[in-house]
Amino acid sequence: MKSGISGLLIIILSYLLFWPVAIDPVAWHAPEDEGFTGQFASNNTLANMSLIDLKGNTGPEDFAVNSEGRIAISTHSGDILSFDPKTESLSLLATTQGRPLGIEFDQTGALVIADAERGLLRLDAENNLTVLATSFDNNLLGYVDDVDLDSAGNIYFSDASSKFSPRNASGALEASLEDLMEHGGHGRVYRYSPSTQQLTLLVDNLNFANGIAVSHDQKSVLINETGAYRVLRYWLSGKRQGQVDVVIDNLPGFPDNIARDETRGYWLGLASPRSTAVDALAPYPFLRKIVQRLPEFMRPAAKHYGHIVHLDETGQVLASLQDPQGKLPMTTGAIRIQDRLYISSLTSTSFGILDFQ
Repeated sequence: MKSGISGLLIIILSYLLFWPVAIDPVAWHAPEDEGFTGQFASNNTLANMSLIDLKGNTGPEDFAVNSEGRIAISTHSGDILSFDPKTESLSLLATTQGRPLGIEFDQTGALVIADAERGLLRLDAENNLTVLATSFDNNLLGYVDDVDLDSAGNIYFSDASSKFSPRNASGALEASLEDLMEHGGHGRVYRYSPSTQQLTLLVDNLNFANGIAVSHDQKSVLINETGAYRVLRYWLSGKRQGQVDVVIDNLPGFPDNIARDETRGYWLGLASPRSTAVDALAPYPFLRKIVQRLPEFMRPAAKHYGHIVHLDETGQVLASLQDPQGKLPMTTGAIRIQDRLYISSLTSTSFGILDFQ
């Protein structure tokens, strides 16, 4: 009996120490988590939002508003829905047969789509779907994530991870968790020129490059680096052209989408609070491999906590809207239309609407 137990323990130990895993972790040191204090002090403002059911769909990850005021919504199934704010009715706009994440309308009324599985796409006004980009330097884009356009029609988008693709994992969330656990700097940001149909690499070595927003003055692009808990700025013009600055760092959660506010600043979504376990494991690649071999339910997981942040151009916090109960889990971002804030989610069966008084 004892020999059998000893043999089983040896097998379990060998598995935890040596079983191959997809990640090759890199040591790093997470900034000290200050939690929900100061400008991020806990509150219940976001708990007042109402929820709009997606009628069987899930994961309303991003929004885009067309010239008629209708809101496009990207979902987990590959469907892109159209929402009429006046009647609060939903209809099917298109299906990408992938996982659409970031979306944005261009000046012609076409919808530009960052599809994590299929690449950079464009849906024209006649609902014809075109693939704009799937590779760079003969290498497939791994995880096309978010997108924005400048006034000239140039498209800026993030490839969250060139190594961990939803195509090779069991989904977008699973691939993102692998990239975050490795922390290997596989994220990139590109510019796509519709006139030349060429890609230009702007920034690389990011730890899960996520939300993208062209600045109000068109001189820079804001970039969410999810794995480093910060927002960066890449300068498109001016004295610092081609350089990267930190807009805000040491955020209390994982930043996801970022969008220009219609008046000033930007709306930033924090999909989940930071994980004490993930931060503690940061300097220890060997231990992170062991954790990755554990059953999924034993690994660090996202916490349901709604959190949307309003930033000004310099990164100062104008508002921190929270729901500690997380009735809308994994809040990816928000857009403001007049007196309403529309809140997106990576996993929910609904999206949120918060009316400003």
